[in-house]
Amino acid sequence: MPTNPPKSEGRPEGDRIAKLLARAGVASRREVERMIGDGRISLNGKVLDTPATILTSLRGVTVDGKPVSAPDPTQLFAFYKPTGLITAERDPGGRATIYDALRNALPADTPRLMPIGRLDLNTEGLLLLTNDGGLKRLMELPASGVPRTYRARAFGEVSQEQLESLSEGVEIDGVRYGSIDANLERSGGGASRNQWIEVTITEGKNREVRRVLEYLGLKVNRLIRTAYGPFLLGDLPRGGAARIRKGDLDRFVSTLKRDRRAK
Repeated sequence: MPTNPPKSEGRPEGDRIAKLLARAGVASRREVERMIGDGRISLNGKVLDTPATILTSLRGVTVDGKPVSAPDPTQLFAFYKPTGLITAERDPGGRATIYDALRNALPADTPRLMPIGRLDLNTEGLLLLTNDGGLKRLMELPASGVPRTYRARAFGEVSQEQLESLSEGVEIDGVRYGSIDANLERSGGGASRNQWIEVTITEGKNREVRRVLEYLGLKVNRLIRTAYGPFLLGDLPRGGAARIRKGDLDRFVSTLKRDRRAK
């Protein structure tokens, strides 16, 4: 029995232009759709007005008047995002972005990179970046089950038993959060009621760690992502970046694809 259904008759060969441009590292699929809406992408000199365009290659495609180059080999970088930076290419409000810091942290010949997932303004730690839109999408999908680990410093009282109850998942204000692995590390000591808690999630919903700990009566005052899949923050300095070795990246991608096929 075939594992993939046959293509529908009459369906053109190829992929949507957003997928091809994401794979080439131009931007994420969603950002490409916005760029098409802004009239920034053309095909053979004609401005495109729909992301439903199907192509077999990027020949004749230009972005802001410049031809799209063939995709570079997939690269992955680890970046220690400081607090106070937003995970975006630009901000209408003029706030500093991760790209402001990356200009000084990456070699001059680094291809354009896209963040894998996001860290909010007040969250620091490991942010992975890649030039491959396909890898970005694969690592972000909740169905891929890639774990993200955080260390949270939170004010208030909580027991290990309460934290372990999160393994069953929880619903907060109508939003369902899946299984969460949370463990109490230590308290701040003295008169402080700060607790250090290690939290591992696989869905990565918006502000998930903060909302779940607030649900338990805690107030998070520092949040650090320490791992994304097998990639660790380690001793990377704040604001620093390092390229993930090709062998480590290739092993992870092969494992990730194998695990998805097994599901």
